[in-house]
Amino acid sequence: MDIVDRYGPLAGRLLIACIFVLSGFSKIVGFQGTIGYIASKGLPLPAVAAVAAIIVELGGGILLIVGWKARWAAAAMFFFTAAAALIFHDFWAVPPDQVQNTMIHFMKNVSMMGGLLYVVVHGSGPLSLEKGGGRQVV
Repeated sequence: MDIVDRYGPLAGRLLIACIFVLSGFSKIVGFQGTIGYIASKGLPLPAVAAVAAIIVELGGGILLIVGWKARWAAAAMFFFTAAAALIFHDFWAVPPDQVQNTMIHFMKNVSMMGGLLYVVVHGSGPLSLEKGGGRQVV
């Protein structure tokens, strides 16, 4: 097996998961701030939404890293990331001096959605718990 075919999916999963794991962890240590930020967008039940975000980001990120139920995790993270882009990175509704920065964050989410969609379609690759760590699973 070509080295890129063997290690590329693992590297891709690690790279896409990194931002989610770090963000989920930061939501835990800054839980009250997370609740406040969610509430500032007018969303109902901000504490519940914060817990849900932690589960999706941290849980989904870990599942991507180890490659277990990666398609399901990536699908959940895809929809979470789309919602986050529309709700929290609404560049069309911010003052002119904030448009560029907010649009960059929006486009970052769009590109992350592309990586997540790739995992949904192609799975976790050979070096994953789903594939037996690269060993032939019978």
